[in-house]
Amino acid sequence: MPALVVGPMLRYVDSDSASIWVETAEPCTVTVEADGRSYRSPTFTVHGHHYAIVDLVELSQDIASYSVTLDGEQVWPMAGRPPSRIRLLPPEGVRKLAFGSCRTSVPHDAATVRTHGDDVLRAFGEHLPEAGEEEWPDLLLLLGDQVYADNPSSDMLAYIRSRRSTEPQGEIADFEEYAELYRQAWTETEIRWLLSTVPTAMIFDDHDLRDDWNTSQPWREQMARTPWWRHRVVSGLGAYWVYQHLGNLSPAERAEDELLAKLMAGDGGAALDEFAERADVEPSSNRWSYARDLGPARLIMVDTRCARQLTPGDRRMLDPGEWAWLEEQVRRPAERLIIGSSIPFMLPEGVHGVQNWNEALCDGKWGPFVRRWSETLRQAIDLEHWAAFRRSFDDLAKLLIGLGKPVLILSGDVHYSYLARADRGPVFQIVCSPIRNPLSRLLRWANVFTQFSIATLVGSLLARLAGVPRPPFRWKITKGPLFQNALATLTLPDEVTWYGSTGEVVKPLDTTRLR
Repeated sequence: MPALVVGPMLRYVDSDSASIWVETAEPCTVTVEADGRSYRSPTFTVHGHHYAIVDLVELSQDIASYSVTLDGEQVWPMAGRPPSRIRLLPPEGVRKLAFGSCRTSVPHDAATVRTHGDDVLRAFGEHLPEAGEEEWPDLLLLLGDQVYADNPSSDMLAYIRSRRSTEPQGEIADFEEYAELYRQAWTETEIRWLLSTVPTAMIFDDHDLRDDWNTSQPWREQMARTPWWRHRVVSGLGAYWVYQHLGNLSPAERAEDELLAKLMAGDGGAALDEFAERADVEPSSNRWSYARDLGPARLIMVDTRCARQLTPGDRRMLDPGEWAWLEEQVRRPAERLIIGSSIPFMLPEGVHGVQNWNEALCDGKWGPFVRRWSETLRQAIDLEHWAAFRRSFDDLAKLLIGLGKPVLILSGDVHYSYLARADRGPVFQIVCSPIRNPLSRLLRWANVFTQFSIATLVGSLLARLAGVPRPPFRWKITKGPLFQNALATLTLPDEVTWYGSTGEVVKPLDTTRLR
């Protein structure tokens, strides 16, 4: 008998359609019943796993509750939980976005809570049924490290040991293990219900594949010599396409997707693997970035990992094709832009200067010996943000300050939260990280130090010594750093709140306005 493995997950939603993604235990026909209408899709199969995405179209009103059946057998709603509902994009546009990144799916026993803190996303899923309508987000943005393929939980490690003793020990190796990794991350009761009723949009960061993924050309060359890496990156990108990327697309975009057509026709894992390998070797062959209108605001989710150009001396966060796409998206009509970048654009200025300096040294500014040392440092302490791709930082900075409209850049990655504002134009950096993966006390103090003027002076001095020019604008951190596990909300047009949790109790950590 068919059964749900993961989902249902409410993914793409606009003013008259919604898309629901599922993984099932067997091939079947998936039916979503909503407001007396039935919407169906057969599953497709990849490496022995079965998936479907069902589009509910020509909707004229919100759906108070929906159900899911597999070959006529009802498997949703979940017993003991409120109905899963669908709220369409309001005519006036999105009112509230929730966002965050970096969530380890580890146990909730007392010992793990002491090391990892409470899971704010889980607590949010427990809180939302009792919350007022004004607290419900219209969209949840997951900004990277939805899963940790290189640092799996104890339960995931037990699963790995049960099926193999080969390398890589302690990390994910193939699609089968990725499927289990996502299952463990997304099937706790509170998380599962939350993802069934709040639309989600996602983008990857490094740990979805591996720490420091695509940090530099030497990193890629080193990993290419690692025997198990090729299969890992193919499996990781293929799993990302199935579990995360597919639901980012609108029904119209999926209708034109050649890979999905092949999978629906029965081409299975071979087609997905071929696609994923090409996406890694030739990033320009595919675009993971995407954009959509949220009423008067425009959301642009940017791939800052796979689309990198890593040529020493000509590093770019985005290759030429990806940059041309971003320029086009940014210039489209909108009252304000919301840009999702898994890694922050505006770091503390001291850290920004150090990354500028390190990039120049990695490119040979102080000779070959220092270049090798600088590459080691780059990988050791994660000097790989926009500041470490200075040409791309400058290009985007000039583009954004020339728009003359509010630009809100939402990011994660750094495992603390803060708000920064540019001194030229209404350009804001809003960071919320981690959902559940706190920094050690030592790293917290180190990051506090980077906020002080002396760190800014040191970073700027190093950058000048390496011949790096000053950035097109300056910026200031106006709120933070906040080191608690957190989930943030952006209430348009100008209010940001970071939430933490104690057990199942969600509480505001800080609220501020964008000024």
